[in-house]
Amino acid sequence: MMNSKFLLILFLIGFVPFIFTNSYADWKDGPIESGNFGDSAFERSFGDVKLLDAYFGTLDNKIEVGTGDSNVPFTIEFANVGTQDITGIEGKLALPLGFSGSDGPGSAINANTNTNSLAGTNFHLTFYVNLDKNTQIQQYSGTVKVDYSRLRESGVRTSFSTFDFKVTGDSTINVRASESFLTSLTSNNIVVDVVNDGTAPMSGVDVIVNNAQTSLSSNTASITNIENVLMLESSWDLGNIAAESSSSFIANVYIPESLKGDTLRIPLSISYYNTHGDKETISKILDFYIRGLIDLTIFNVKVIELSGTQMVIGEIINEGNEDGLFGFVTLDANGDSNIKSNTQFIDEIETDAPVPFNIPIEFDGEPKYGEHDVTITVRYKDSVRDEIFLPYETTILVNKISELEEDAFDPTMIAIPIILVIGIMIFIIRRRKKQNS
Repeated sequence: MMNSKFLLILFLIGFVPFIFTNSYADWKDGPIESGNFGDSAFERSFGDVKLLDAYFGTLDNKIEVGTGDSNVPFTIEFANVGTQDITGIEGKLALPLGFSGSDGPGSAINANTNTNSLAGTNFHLTFYVNLDKNTQIQQYSGTVKVDYSRLRESGVRTSFSTFDFKVTGDSTINVRASESFLTSLTSNNIVVDVVNDGTAPMSGVDVIVNNAQTSLSSNTASITNIENVLMLESSWDLGNIAAESSSSFIANVYIPESLKGDTLRIPLSISYYNTHGDKETISKILDFYIRGLIDLTIFNVKVIELSGTQMVIGEIINEGNEDGLFGFVTLDANGDSNIKSNTQFIDEIETDAPVPFNIPIEFDGEPKYGEHDVTITVRYKDSVRDEIFLPYETTILVNKISELEEDAFDPTMIAIPIILVIGIMIFIIRRRKKQNS
């Protein structure tokens, strides 16, 4: 009986370790240490450092990068998932071919925070990287080594993490307008191109015209006179713009007469989402020169006979607010008309009165009388020396020149010599009186 009790006690003592081992999963160097799950296919390691994200840029400010960029910040965010604070955090980055440290190829890519990380908080490491000119716009894989120490513990622990990152390319926005000159006293339809000259796409592109209040400089007056014009729209949704492509919108602007000769500045605010999904906003300004309006009309065109010559006469009226410069009027034949082309210089076409013109009619070959289809073209230049043509098609009636009788008495043939003789005699008499006195 005593032997049976003794054997039972020994059995229970020997069985106790198995009970405690099963309760705590494993207890080699402490509960739940790395490698404590044996050689199972689902073996996992638990450490103090967990990688959260890796991207180009600084903390909370991701940036787009392209091939050939140098000294670019590359940030990796971690979480201290351990139960103790860690200190002395240092990192070393290993990237694929085409990436190097800011000190040049072959140099180590190191970073340190010089701070502690409390248990349960996040920390980050920022490295500075050069991108080779042959680097492709695509996703890559890298490895980071983190050395750290636990507080109240001697020695250095090491954590290795692999991650994916992307060379996004960079978006570069330029704005171009179809016209550099606008015209006062009229509505102008301006085609504006928003161009992505970069290598990264942009999404959700919105364009807004800033009003006068948002266009004020802190030290000076308004940098724009947009408040003096009328715009039918002030915002446009352009959607997505791929790399090296563009999208356009039309702005309808009415410009009053008071801005003639001034420069119109239209400030634009362009917002979009970059490849990281972050919203970016940039400002651009479109500059336009405002020229005056030249609005010509040709009227009262007819044929008259003057001193035995048939003349096409007419008038030009300018209903704009600016004179036309270096004006010419050209008469051209249409259809089967044989009237020769002829041009008259009329100089300035002013706004305050009609400008007359008269062009002699000459024929190519025998004169043809009756109706002739012709085009009268006014050619002139505006204030920026652009040449403008105004054609006017009409039909004129050319009659035979009236014949004068050779023996017809012309009183002016006698009156003119008599007037000349009287004038000479008066001049001689006055001269003699002055000499005698």
